[in-house]
Amino acid sequence: MTEIITKTIEVLESSGTIIYPTDTIWGIGCDATNFEAVSNVYSIKKRAESKSMLILVNSQEMLNKYVKSVPNIAYELINVIQGPLTIVYPNGKNLAKNLFAPDGSIGIRISKSDFCNELIETFNKPIVSTSANIAGIKNPLGFFDIANEIKEAVDYIVPLNLEQLSPRRSSDIIKVKMSGEIEIIR
Repeated sequence: MTEIITKTIEVLESSGTIIYPTDTIWGIGCDATNFEAVSNVYSIKKRAESKSMLILVNSQEMLNKYVKSVPNIAYELINVIQGPLTIVYPNGKNLAKNLFAPDGSIGIRISKSDFCNELIETFNKPIVSTSANIAGIKNPLGFFDIANEIKEAVDYIVPLNLEQLSPRRSSDIIKVKMSGEIEIIR
C-alpha cells in the first residue's frame, strides 16, 4: 500500500484529483487546502460552487486545525455514533475558500478507513471527499458504477477495492451550532 499512498500524494501535491475508496462510498478527492484543485472537483462533478463539499480528517486533533471552535456536542456525537458521520461545523478555517458554505460552515468527517487515514496522516492535510458521480445522479455502489466521464476526468484512480461494492451508504450529516443545537440534515 506504500506505493499507492506515495503515488496518491504525488497527485494531490500537484493540484490533482483522485477517485478513491472511502469509509462510505467511492469519492472524488483532492487537497482540501488547494483552491485550484477544489475548483477542478466542482468542474468534474458539474456541481455549483455554492454547494459546499465535505472533507476527511483522520483524528479529532486534525479536526481542531480546520474549525475555529468545535462545539462540545460535536465531540459527544463523534464518540457515540458508530457509523460514518459528517458534522457541519460553524466557522471553518485553513481550507480552500471555495469549500466553505456561504455561511462559513464546513462539513467534516473523521474517516474510519485505514487507507484514507494512512493517506491523510502521510499527506498531513485533509482531503476533499465527495461522491464519485455527476451532481444529481445516483451515487455509485462500486467502482464499476462510476461513469467513465468521471474516471477520465480525474488525474489518478486509487487501485484498491476495485471489485468490491461500497461497504456502506453515504454518511449521516448533522449540523451543529455553538449553542449545542443540532440539525439532522441526512
